[in-house]
Amino acid sequence: MQTITVKNIPPEIHKSLKNMAKINRRSLNGEIIYCLEKYTKMSTVDTRQLISKARNIRSRINHTFSDQEIENAKNEGRR
Repeated sequence: MQTITVKNIPPEIHKSLKNMAKINRRSLNGEIIYCLEKYTKMSTVDTRQLISKARNIRSRINHTFSDQEIENAKNEGRR
């Protein structure tokens, strides 16, 4: 097993990790490993499955959105 030393961790991140470790009944080291595993696996996306889901949802929508409706939805909350 490899060892990594992390320096200059901001106090708020350290406190947050310690709190999460306590809540999850893990050591601080275990919590950090869990977070790293979760983060590194997060980027794996099955694009075919994602596109299939999107097409499935799109097929159930009985409305064709106009360019103006799409533009309004994109800009909602930006003003």
